[in-house]
Amino acid sequence: MIIEKLSSDVDTTSLLHKIGVDSGGVKIIMSKMKLHYFYIKDLHVGAANILKQDALSIGADLAVPKGVITAEKPRVDCLLIGTTKHIQILSKKELAQPFGLKILAKELSNFTRLKRENVKIMGIINANSDSFYKNSRFSGNDAVREIKLMIEDGADIIDVGGVSSRPGSKSVSEEEELFRVKDIIDIIASEKLYHDTSFSIDSYSAKVIEYALQNGFKIANDITGLADDRVCNIVAEYQAQAIIMHMQGTPQTMQINPQYNSVIDDVSLFFEQRIEKAQKFGIKDITLDVGIGFGKSVEDNLKLISHLEHFRRFNLPLLVGASRKTLIEKIDGSDFSCSSENRLSGTLALHQKAIQNGASIIRVHDVKEHVQMLKVIKAIEAMDI
Repeated sequence: MIIEKLSSDVDTTSLLHKIGVDSGGVKIIMSKMKLHYFYIKDLHVGAANILKQDALSIGADLAVPKGVITAEKPRVDCLLIGTTKHIQILSKKELAQPFGLKILAKELSNFTRLKRENVKIMGIINANSDSFYKNSRFSGNDAVREIKLMIEDGADIIDVGGVSSRPGSKSVSEEEELFRVKDIIDIIASEKLYHDTSFSIDSYSAKVIEYALQNGFKIANDITGLADDRVCNIVAEYQAQAIIMHMQGTPQTMQINPQYNSVIDDVSLFFEQRIEKAQKFGIKDITLDVGIGFGKSVEDNLKLISHLEHFRRFNLPLLVGASRKTLIEKIDGSDFSCSSENRLSGTLALHQKAIQNGASIIRVHDVKEHVQMLKVIKAIEAMDI
């Protein structure tokens, strides 16, 4: 007999098939393999006692504070621990229970239906002179040459923008923004490059977004999260995909001492409100972006990446864009040595963690390196024993 201790990252589905487990058995066993943790805040103490007993009865657990049994406090915070199978059972069991457990059951049910998507790489083209990373700035034919190189390197999406959104950047008129991107959009349309990859317009200007969507673009990447009703109408009219990003404040003010009660809860509430708004306008294709670096401290950014799986509760694709951002410099603790030109390794580390935690799209300056990273991740996950 030989025993091998396997990594928790092993491709268990392939391994189960290799052993000879039938497809029905694979599905059952997989639901018992992944452990989930749910931090439940402000739960009615009666609900905590019921959930504790129900969890224990099926082999899961609920960590509760002292005094729950005697109801010392009316509301408590708890930690629910269980496999996918446990959560599936509890999400049905608690539907019949009082004290708000029916609402909890519906939330838990959302997580059990999630499916992992193939990760897409979104390349960045900035048609301006003040984006924080100078190597992403292009215009006219130079931009198109870079776009073709990105396509060759494996970009699934290319995001074209005419206005910098770095902290402290200045806004420009719709006319100036359109002037900056118009030539690039026109060449993309004339050469039908949209047959080779998908194109996204990085803008919150209704005029610019409409021009891009008229010319083969399929995605509106809006850092204001569809704040403008005109943008909502245009995206719905063209049946385009909307990327809803969270930002606290504006690019001019967002990094002046950003504050949250809970960055996870606050961003989640924002998404709830903007998803509802988008759907009322008839927008059906939605992606969510937690807005790394947009009105967040270093700690906020790291929390969003660490707990990204929380946002999968919306059952929508998640975009993460930490590419070469200042938070890497702040983590590194250096000044000159970690300028934007020297942040690729930190970028790859953050994006690898984001992918692990459920990101569907990674927005990057370095397409080739990220495509290579994805290939390595897939090769490791698919490794046979």
